[in-house]
Amino acid sequence: MLKGFKEFILRGNVIDLAVAVVIGAAFSAIVTSIVGGVLNPAIGALFNAESLSEALVVKIPTMVDGAEGEPARLLFGSVIAAVIQFLIVAVVVYFALIVPINYLKKRAFQKKESGVPAVHVDTPPTDLELLTEIRDLLAKANTGTSPAFNSGDPQSGGTRP
Repeated sequence: MLKGFKEFILRGNVIDLAVAVVIGAAFSAIVTSIVGGVLNPAIGALFNAESLSEALVVKIPTMVDGAEGEPARLLFGSVIAAVIQFLIVAVVVYFALIVPINYLKKRAFQKKESGVPAVHVDTPPTDLELLTEIRDLLAKANTGTSPAFNSGDPQSGGTRP
């Protein structure tokens, strides 16, 4: 049972799913906080803006019913902030999950190649193995004990000639 669980966990698609869940949920709040509270204001200060989201803004003039309207704003700073956030998450996930899992897979493969089982699980013997062992024990007991076993004694299970 443990061997099957180990094989299930070490499948590539299970690991990929775990990484996706971690990227999407667990690190989202932490990274958003770091990017929004530390990196955006620091980079925004370089561009003389309140934050990175407002730093690289391109305004495009628009016309509404022949008159000049509110300009459209392209927020390149927001895109850069999202890229920074993604890179932080990717680095953390890579070093916290992928590197250790690859190391464990490599060790298990090396143990398998050297003939040492990676995980030792006591499996119960099969019926054939049990019957073979019983036969061998009976044959050993039969050769070294009383000759009455095959002498025809009805209580010992023998038959008379």
